[in-house]
Amino acid sequence: MPKKKSPASQPFQVEWLPLNEVTPYSNNTKEHPSHQIQQIADSIREFGFNDPIAVDETGTIIEGHGRYLAAQRLELETVPVIQIKHLTDAQRKAYILAHNKLCLNTGWDLDMLRVEFEALQGELNDLTITGFGDAEIDMLFAEPSIPDTEPELDEGILGEKEHTPKQVTCPQCGEEFHV
Repeated sequence: MPKKKSPASQPFQVEWLPLNEVTPYSNNTKEHPSHQIQQIADSIREFGFNDPIAVDETGTIIEGHGRYLAAQRLELETVPVIQIKHLTDAQRKAYILAHNKLCLNTGWDLDMLRVEFEALQGELNDLTITGFGDAEIDMLFAEPSIPDTEPELDEGILGEKEHTPKQVTCPQCGEEFHV
């Protein structure tokens, strides 16, 4: 049985376009607060512009609005782009949403993340270049604390302390925790 071809039959070619020839999608639903744009700008400055902005045949951004805004902040004249031409209008709109949402639909392997940060600790002066905040990094290495005293019990109907788990989401990384 022959292998099925991918929808994009030709490999993407990265080209450099003047920033003023790239146009944000007017209905972009992803928010890019100033601190995140700065993180992206810092990443581009440190590592290079390694992730091209995807545009349609008119130069309208399909994915990469944060990189576009970071390029503006860095006052770059040109940016790397790939053109995505094989999508219908409906597919393009759906892909814009899917691209932003799919990367949020997962968590982190905290043990492996800890290993990676341990390896970087002696090599980099500023670990926040990874996009993780100081508090998040500190939390990775924090020892679990055990209270020194026995907490008071709130006697419920069954004579046991009532526990109501609460789910919290880290505002920076999106990681969900039950506390």
